[in-house]
Amino acid sequence: MTSAEHPHPPGPTPRLPRAEVRRRLLATAAQVFAERGYAESKLEDIARVAGFTKGAVYSNFRSKQELFGALLAERAEAERAAVTACVDESESVPEIVDRAARLVSRRIVHDTERGRLGLEFAARAMRDAEVGAVVGPMRRAQRAAAADAVRTVTERGGITPPIDAELAGVILHCLTNGLSMEHLVDPEGIDAGTAERALGAVLSWLTWETPS
Repeated sequence: MTSAEHPHPPGPTPRLPRAEVRRRLLATAAQVFAERGYAESKLEDIARVAGFTKGAVYSNFRSKQELFGALLAERAEAERAAVTACVDESESVPEIVDRAARLVSRRIVHDTERGRLGLEFAARAMRDAEVGAVVGPMRRAQRAAAADAVRTVTERGGITPPIDAELAGVILHCLTNGLSMEHLVDPEGIDAGTAERALGAVLSWLTWETPS
């Protein structure tokens, strides 16, 4: 018999790197959570759609709460990185303000999936201590990142801002979340242009030189 009649059995399937498994799980989780909501989404369904076993989920995330938190944190980090690049690439404070307001407003309008997930997770955090344990540190980190951005911009411009950077971070964080929520319920009233003007106005004030 020829080798063609008895071909060699295929070799073992290459094992995916852990980072790739995590990336696929997060991408699939975003779809499943958005389609079914947090309560109705199950880890075994996420694993199946991603092409893995439930064990693959637990090897990367200890719980559904942690997976959901990681998903939101990943999107928040992508926005933080984009804003940081905007700061680094701009030549003046007004240019930073304009570009950052445009960037964040576009994300609010175009990434409504993140807005819906964030709103649902925040609502559940009020009733579920385990969810709250994930949401709290994540929100604090986001406020701190906003504060760092304001501090970097004002220090670069030699500006003494009207309030301290930490309070500025709180204001920006709450404004961004509020605009996202309002866009979800009234997309015509809070469109990209309105969000950009609101962010631009607050950013301009936060980076305005306080008269001596």
